Amino acid sequence: MKKVFGSLLIGIFLAAASSAQTAKTPNPSQSTAQAQNQVPQIRVRVNLVNVLFTVVNKKDELVPNLTKDDFTVYEDGKPQKILFFGRDTSLPLRIGVLIDTSNSIRLRLRFEQEAAIDFLDDIVRPETDEAFVVGFDAEPVMIQDYTDDLDKLSQAIRSLRAGGGTGLYDAIYYACKEKMIYNPAPQPYLRRVLIVVSDGQDNFSEHSREEAVSMAQKAEATIYAISTNWTGIDTRGDKVLEQLAKETGGQMFQPREASDLAVDYKRIAKELRSQYNLAYVSTNTAHDGTFRKITIKTDKKGLRVQAKPGYFAPSE
Repeated sequence: MKKVFGSLLIGIFLAAASSAQTAKTPNPSQSTAQAQNQVPQIRVRVNLVNVLFTVVNKKDELVPNLTKDDFTVYEDGKPQKILFFGRDTSLPLRIGVLIDTSNSIRLRLRFEQEAAIDFLDDIVRPETDEAFVVGFDAEPVMIQDYTDDLDKLSQAIRSLRAGGGTGLYDAIYYACKEKMIYNPAPQPYLRRVLIVVSDGQDNFSEHSREEAVSMAQKAEATIYAISTNWTGIDTRGDKVLEQLAKETGGQMFQPREASDLAVDYKRIAKELRSQYNLAYVSTNTAHDGTFRKITIKTDKKGLRVQAKPGYFAPSE
């Protein structure tokens, strides 16, 4: 999603009445006097919180054309003043495609590969968006680093081969820490997305689900999970994928056959181009690194807001 918080430097200047006079080349004595009379600049740091979100109706259809007045936003239960509101349909995207290559999805891997390639062909705009590809079984492997070259991305995805255990949480943790967290913190108007294709059955990770989610939240990355379980019966892995998506503001999809994959990927692409954006200055000025809960509500009946549950405040 973009950077959720930032630092605004607010300068307060007091000028003498004589400053409006026509400028002249000062002599040394004048410069010294002016320097002595200057009022110090006061800097105040505030947290600018920027949130991308989606609104759907009861039929799970995207809802456009809503306005600022249709929403209220809360941070840790306290109302916040919306300073900016709009729709972001062309944000630059940074996409990580994480594909499970463990033995458990061997029979479905080819379909998953081709669907992921079609998705990137549809969503990546050269010179605007970039994507990377990670394959993971027992451990994550970077197959293709960030690029807007669709041929390279396609070749990377097709090169994946199945085998080994499943280290899902390690893959998410690695992708977010190494490829989506930058120093300084992420720029505000850059959408970070992880497409996770897996059965959700982690059996090899050193990191926990909570650690993977926390790293994704710090990276401002939204997870869209695509289950490779085609049995029609919800599994523990499906529940894990659903939690990963929900806790980062994304969605989990459960295609039951190969043809459903294209539909789900098109939905993700459409959603990424149909989001609202609001920004507010947090009333909590503490720079303590704590997690702040965000709630966005609408007074429109039958509508549901899909957004990340919160953000980590900056720390000194």
